[in-house]
Amino acid sequence: MMALALTQAQCRAGAVALDPDALRARLAQLPHWQAADGALTREYAFPDYRATIAFVNAVADMAEAQDHHPDMRVGYRRCTLAYATHSAGGALTDNDFICAARADALYAKGQAA
Repeated sequence: MMALALTQAQCRAGAVALDPDALRARLAQLPHWQAADGALTREYAFPDYRATIAFVNAVADMAEAQDHHPDMRVGYRRCTLAYATHSAGGALTDNDFICAARADALYAKGQAA
């Protein structure tokens, strides 16, 4: 799945853990993300608090639509997202990468506004 395909894919119930080769391939598609401590994470920077919260709300809407929710750490001009699939034993699955790609698209859209 390429990054564009990831943004158009839908999360699936019962997603299985990615094997190491698939995990490396997915990470190559999302260069701003890191896999560490069992989670897929990225920190986003914003010009002000209002932009940060607009992004948080957009991610929340996307997470509800995909039924796949990140852990979020929100600060004054930053937000860190962390994805892992609890139903897969906390492993990383395609669902995590789908939502990470969608979050990147939301960020890019907000930065252009």
